[in-house]
Amino acid sequence: DLVLACLRFVEKDKRVLYLDIDAHHADGVQDAFYSTDDVMVISMHESGKTLWPWTGFENEIGDGAGKGFNVNIPLPIGICDEAYLAVFNKIVIPLAKSYDPDIFVLQLGMDALAGDLLAHLELTNNVHAEIVERILGFNRPVLATGGGGYHVENTVRGWALVWTVLCGLSHGNDLNLGMGGTMLQNSEWAGGLRDRVLTTNADHCKSVEAAIHETVQSLIQNVFPYHGIY
Repeated sequence: DLVLACLRFVEKDKRVLYLDIDAHHADGVQDAFYSTDDVMVISMHESGKTLWPWTGFENEIGDGAGKGFNVNIPLPIGICDEAYLAVFNKIVIPLAKSYDPDIFVLQLGMDALAGDLLAHLELTNNVHAEIVERILGFNRPVLATGGGGYHVENTVRGWALVWTVLCGLSHGNDLNLGMGGTMLQNSEWAGGLRDRVLTTNADHCKSVEAAIHETVQSLIQNVFPYHGIY
């Protein structure tokens, strides 16, 4: 369905940036546009070393006319909000500015949230809200969809929060007073949409930072030059 949506925009001569923050690699969309620059495909996902479909490594950057327009950002187990957003700001934002799309297509899977039953990332839904806010800042049309999410209560709250952001109803202090959610990995939520910030072990943070540093540097060296970013 997302491929068909992107194709419809391409038929109308629109430049499309597809951003997928589902925990799983956007393999289907990648395959559809791997050899074209009509759609820039960016997938931020748990590394294929630890999660199905076992693909989506940083060296998969497209082919032919599409070389440099397929961007994979594989992420290590247990990545937290701060590290995730740092990668987003270092890779996605510069590419979006350079590509200057006519429209953004977002796949906002919630299986990257802590406590998901299949994936192994440790995000809160504040990441999703922040990313949507940053994309809206480009002042381009946005087609936003759901995606994965196997902790039902956390997924529902996450999508509800994203909806408030898309509607301009989220103001930073909105409804973060509850107990539960990704913090306690349960549904005993006394009210509110935003997750509390999770605390992360310092040693684990260092190992995550080292892993994502290599990924970021690889993309800067191998993808950015196709877009005149040095």
